[in-house]
Amino acid sequence: MMVISSGPRRLLIVVVSAVAALLPFYSAHAEMSAWADNEGGRMRLVALAPDAAGKIRAALQIEPKPGWITYWKEPGGNGIPPQITVAAESGVTLDAIAYPVPKHFFNGAIEDIAYDAPVTLPLSLTAAGKGPVTIDAAAFIGICKDICIPFQANLQLKLGPAIQSHPQEEAILQAADARLPKPPSPDFDVTAHAMSPDRKTLSLTLALPGGGPGEGPGEGTDAPDIIVTGPSGYAFTKQIGGKRDGATFKVDVAIGKLPKNYDISGKRWSVLVIDGERAMETTLAFQ
Repeated sequence: MMVISSGPRRLLIVVVSAVAALLPFYSAHAEMSAWADNEGGRMRLVALAPDAAGKIRAALQIEPKPGWITYWKEPGGNGIPPQITVAAESGVTLDAIAYPVPKHFFNGAIEDIAYDAPVTLPLSLTAAGKGPVTIDAAAFIGICKDICIPFQANLQLKLGPAIQSHPQEEAILQAADARLPKPPSPDFDVTAHAMSPDRKTLSLTLALPGGGPGEGPGEGTDAPDIIVTGPSGYAFTKQIGGKRDGATFKVDVAIGKLPKNYDISGKRWSVLVIDGERAMETTLAFQ
């Protein structure tokens, strides 16, 4: 089904471009920007100097206050996925954003895929030139409790020479990488997938860690948490008739309403599978 954050929670609407023009820069002359604060939490930018190829390891640190959440990359419904843009004139481009394993929350009619504790989103950047680098980034996230508050900040960071050691920043980035879902492996993978002709269900066959009932948390007869992401803005989580047989798990995932005239041929969706303490993310290609 499509993940929807509805019910009593209200989303405060803003015009992003107008707000951006009014926000101050949170700058620093080190490898961490100053913290930008909000009613529901704070965030900052962390980065290391470019390597010889101009590649920059960086991250957006987000710390929700107790009782607040911030969203994963595909929240659906009223949720706000993280958005990061880097000013073109800085000579730095954003290549990719990675997302640690989220939690799946249910509160009445509200279903959220989010983080309720500090989270660090790894960023891959590239610097065009060879001289000093200044990153001018605009970060826009949703941070929610009883209401969802759009949280935007302009974060500026001037990077020092690559020859300097920055153990604190290295530790932050390494910890963030460790929380990312792993790629498929022989014992944890999607071995088959098929969309029904009416596009109402997606059939999945999974190889899961362990081999049978009672072999650890999340294993045996327990169903893994499965989050399928399709077109932008759509996530599907409702499982139908899941059955675990040793290390094999077969299940149908209900597919809610797709965009009008959506043609799945040639599309590539993603699936995140969380089984106990392990998480795996892979791509589903449709012919």
